[in-house]
Amino acid sequence: MTQLHDLTALEQGELISTGKLSPVELTDHYLERIDRLNATLGAYITVTPEIARKQAVEAEAEAAGARREDRALSPLHGVPVPVKDLNFVAGVRATQGSAAFADHIPATDDHIVTKLRAAGTILLGKTNTPEFGLPCYTENQVAPPARTPWDLDRSAGGSSGGAGAAVASGLAPLAQGSDGGGSIRIPASVCGLYGIKPSRGRVSSGPTLYDVSGLSTSGPIARTVADAAALLDVLSGQMPGDCYTAPALPPGETFVDYAAREPGSLRVAVLTTPPVPGIAVHPDCVAATESAAELLASLGHRPEPLELPADETLRRVFEQVWAVMATQQPVDPERESVLMPLTRHLRAEGVHVSGPDFATALYTFRAVGALVASLQEEYDVILTPTLAQPPAQIGGLRDDADPAQEFANLTAFTPFTPLYNATGQPSVSLPLHWTEAGLPIGVMLGGRYGDEATLIALSAQLERARPWISRKPPVW
Repeated sequence: MTQLHDLTALEQGELISTGKLSPVELTDHYLERIDRLNATLGAYITVTPEIARKQAVEAEAEAAGARREDRALSPLHGVPVPVKDLNFVAGVRATQGSAAFADHIPATDDHIVTKLRAAGTILLGKTNTPEFGLPCYTENQVAPPARTPWDLDRSAGGSSGGAGAAVASGLAPLAQGSDGGGSIRIPASVCGLYGIKPSRGRVSSGPTLYDVSGLSTSGPIARTVADAAALLDVLSGQMPGDCYTAPALPPGETFVDYAAREPGSLRVAVLTTPPVPGIAVHPDCVAATESAAELLASLGHRPEPLELPADETLRRVFEQVWAVMATQQPVDPERESVLMPLTRHLRAEGVHVSGPDFATALYTFRAVGALVASLQEEYDVILTPTLAQPPAQIGGLRDDADPAQEFANLTAFTPFTPLYNATGQPSVSLPLHWTEAGLPIGVMLGGRYGDEATLIALSAQLERARPWISRKPPVW
């Protein structure tokens, strides 16, 4: 029997627009599931039932008025979309995954929240994140760990692990996440979902959380390509104060339009060796990539193997920038002792990165971006594994006794994703492969700067050829 959470977000939005589904009923359905399952999955840090129900009542009234006036609304009007707890919603607790901010209540909405409100979406709550979004797992001191519903002993990834756990287990139809080194694509991979890291400047990070490094951006995590594209349409667009701006789509076009278009025949570089030395890629991750290449060839694309020389430079400069950015959270000195060991380690390292070294690291990112851009004059898309390993055990990547070793563990787990944060190019993770044990393994596509449209069209073609939405995890 089909339940409300079996429907895609766009199906829910269509039913709401035609009056066949009440946003109140839909919101209550998700709140009931959150109340029953969240303690197991660790998807939400804060649940906002009062706000959600108030917004649902308003969305229902607005939808009724739009029908009377034959007025179009957002395709996601009345659809629940939770917000990651690194982002600010005025009047709602924002812990940023840290005990040091357990009682922090911001007074200002982030720009992405302004856009979500304008689209008529419903705030179910704030999804789980590791402290300041620094590691690629979601374990902290303010909430239970976020678990993938495909195996509750394994992590939902990070740092948008709560968003991944929520969508994959039917505690939200789709979710906003953020990605500074893979934090949307990692949970997408380990939770069997589709995730988009947009081009630098596509989505505003203001007005209070600007990332001066240019690494981080917000984007969608969803069960389908079209749902993710619809949320990208909502989140996209320049806001006052933005320091980067991605090229806009042609007037009148939307990203969700491209999910229904054929991408044409594309030349695809296939890369299974990480761009940093000394990291082994698990056979399941290689197999997933090779299988995706075969599928691409069957659809008329031209996959070609590619090897790039491994270089220690990118790992070194990324760690420097990551450490500096960890210092940007204004922690009361008396609260430093409650921070996680990895956070304290990175903040201590960050204060020792000199101004010239930081500038050189950012210059290196731009140089790598130019190199990859020149490569993509020859190739339309680059195909790689999303991760170097299958989903990790809860606690499996942590090393509280040796946080330097922990950072090395994180690098070995996710050597592919940070490339696109450094270059600012868009990339997506697709759930095209499952292991014999039933664990999802994602593959990643990287595109030219500003060209999310091609990635979405190609992703939708792959989704039609090898549908994944019919796969349901044990917790559903």
